[in-house]
Amino acid sequence: MLKRKTRLLVISILIVLNLALLTVWFLSSRSDAKKDFAEKNFSFNDLKAYFTKLAREEGAAYAFDVLKIAKLPANTDTHLLGHAVGDILYEQKGAEGIIVCTQDFRNACSHSIVIGLLSDKGEDALSDIDNACKKAPGGKGAYGMCYHGLGHGILAYTGYDEEKTVAVCKKTTQVSQCISGSVMELISGGFHDRQLWEKQRKKYLNPDEPLALCEGDIIPQEAKWQCFSYLTPYLWEAVGGNIGNPTQEDHKKAFALCEQASQEYQSVCYGGFGKEFTALVKERDIRNIDKMSSGQLEKVYYLCTLAKVSEGVKACVSQALGSLYWGGENEAESSIRFCSLIPDSDVQKGCFTELITAVRTYIADDSYKASFCKEIPVSYQEACRKTLL
Repeated sequence: MLKRKTRLLVISILIVLNLALLTVWFLSSRSDAKKDFAEKNFSFNDLKAYFTKLAREEGAAYAFDVLKIAKLPANTDTHLLGHAVGDILYEQKGAEGIIVCTQDFRNACSHSIVIGLLSDKGEDALSDIDNACKKAPGGKGAYGMCYHGLGHGILAYTGYDEEKTVAVCKKTTQVSQCISGSVMELISGGFHDRQLWEKQRKKYLNPDEPLALCEGDIIPQEAKWQCFSYLTPYLWEAVGGNIGNPTQEDHKKAFALCEQASQEYQSVCYGGFGKEFTALVKERDIRNIDKMSSGQLEKVYYLCTLAKVSEGVKACVSQALGSLYWGGENEAESSIRFCSLIPDSDVQKGCFTELITAVRTYIADDSYKASFCKEIPVSYQEACRKTLL
C-alpha cells in the first residue's frame, strides 16, 4: 500500500511538471511571447495598446502570461501595464476574474477588478469588493493589497477629493490600506482625469510643506503610518527632483525632509524610500523582483545609507526587505542575500530580525520555517528556531 501511494505521488508530480513545461513551451512558441519590445524601444503607450489588444483578442489571462516573460524596455512601469490588462479582465470576467489575479505586477490585476466594481456600482459595491478581495490569490498580504488598489479607485471616483475618499475608506475593513492607495494615486496617478487630478492635487500637496498631507487632520491617526510610507515620491518632487528618475542628490535632500516629521513618524518617513529603491534599482521592472543580483541588492543598501542617520538607514532597509519578501509571496533567497551583504553588524541584525518576523507572520508551513532557519547565517539560526519552531 505504501509503495502504491508513493508511486501515485511520483506520477502526480510528473504530470504537474509536464503540464508546467507544456505551458512554458506553449507560451514561448507563440509569436507574442517572442517579441522583443526592448529592441524596438516601444513607448509605454505602445506597450499599453499592444497588451490591451492582445487581452481583447486572446483573453486577459493569456496577456498576463505573456507580460510576465516579455522583454520590455528599461524603466517600463509593469504595474501600470498590469492595470491595463486587468481592466480587460474585468470586462471579460467581472468580479470572478479575481481568481487569476496573482501578486505579479504588485497586485495590479486585483486592483483593476475592485476598481471596476466600484466604477460600475459605486459604494453599493463595497460588499462585492470585500468578497472579491478575499478570493485574491496569495498569502495573508493579498487581501490588504487588494484594498490598497481600491484606494486608488475611490480617489478617482470622488473626483480626487481626499476628504471624501477617507470617508469611503472608513466604511471598509482595511481603512489604512485603502487610504495608502489614495495617497499613492494623489501623488503619481491621475490617469482617469488628468486635468481634474492636477487641479485637486494642488489642494493637498504643497512643496513648501511636503509633509502636511500626512501630518494634518485629513489623514486619520490609524492611517498616518501608511501615508508617510507612500509619500516618498512627492518628497523627491518637493526638492526639485524627477519622480520617475530621481538622482542621488535628490535622495539626500528628500531624506533630510524626514527630519521635519513628528518624532513618531520619522522612522516610517525614512522607511518609505526603501520600497521605492528596490523598484528604481530594478529599472521599475517589478517582475521577479526577488531575483535581484547581489550587485543590485548592494546598490539598494547603499542608497539607504544616504539617509545618514542610523534610524533612517535601518528603516529604509526594513521597507526594502519588505518589498523583496512581499509578505511571503516571493522566495526568501534574495531577502537572505540582502541582509547578509549588509556590512554594518547592527543594521544586518535588524534586517534578519525583521525577516524572521515576516516569516512568522506570513508563513504557516513548519517545513518552510525549518528550511529557512537552516539557510540563514549560523549566528542567527538559534534565534530563528526559537522564534519560528
